[in-house]
Amino acid sequence: MPRLDWLSRLLVMMPVRGQLEIRCLYGAPWRIAYDRADTGEMPYHVVLGGSAILEIPGSGAPQHLVAGDIVLLSHGSEHVLHDGSGAAPLPASARESLNVEVSENAGTGERLDMLCGRFVLTPPHDRLMRDYFPATLVVRTSAQADTTKQNATAVQLATLVGLIRAESTTVNLGGYAMLNALSAALFALTLRTASESNAVPFGLLALAANPRLAPALTAMFNEPAYPWTLPELAQLCNMSRATLVRQFQDKVGRSASDLLTDIRMTLAANELKKPSTSTETVAEVVGYQSLAAFRRAFTQRMGMTPGDWRRSAREPE
Repeated sequence: MPRLDWLSRLLVMMPVRGQLEIRCLYGAPWRIAYDRADTGEMPYHVVLGGSAILEIPGSGAPQHLVAGDIVLLSHGSEHVLHDGSGAAPLPASARESLNVEVSENAGTGERLDMLCGRFVLTPPHDRLMRDYFPATLVVRTSAQADTTKQNATAVQLATLVGLIRAESTTVNLGGYAMLNALSAALFALTLRTASESNAVPFGLLALAANPRLAPALTAMFNEPAYPWTLPELAQLCNMSRATLVRQFQDKVGRSASDLLTDIRMTLAANELKKPSTSTETVAEVVGYQSLAAFRRAFTQRMGMTPGDWRRSAREPE
């Protein structure tokens, strides 16, 4: 398999299914409350027009969203979106179109045009989102300077959003499949945009925003079975071992060894779904010469033995 950048490798080992579910067309006053999502589900919102206030209980001050903003609730947190007026919201009604539901109200204030959907991960991949990504990720495609690298990605993201908007407003053959495929691409491009900015203060994307650390990330994702040491990873990044340790702790709150183990266990979980692959082979593939050591590491990370995981998560033959 060819060498890939760390984000591509992550998305290969952690496949994401996207689903666009509803388009909101509201005039103020309006308000939408979302319960906590089911395990493995990450709600997302794309503001096409107008503005909105995002509130998440227990997560600090509300955030003001404008056209071009994309919100990803990586941990499935409960949240509220509203127009900010404080007035009692008008009731909304739903109507079915061919490929997406449309929700509208009779409000006459500022108009909101927003797409809402969800990204779905299967266990144990949802663990990586909880442990290495911020609970709320807001990407502002309209806030990039024209001469920066971030803007090139923002233009791509805006173009993709335009495609999603077009598919959601017209009746096209295969439209439902297109919307879901474009939603999956939206996930990847949103993460790319965030990783190229300094807007994410913590997590794997914050680590990736430091270009000096990219070689270490790429090495661990491309060769997880290799027995990487801190001096080797630090040498790849042209920095001292102490600096590498500090960068990981400051940005991720975990060590490079922790990340490497999580990568290995995620790959192992994928391999264990294959009935024809023995546990011994899986252990070797992810870098463990000792089956006992692999079983200990897997059980510690996943909360069950490799055998229990195989029985509970095996793919249909």
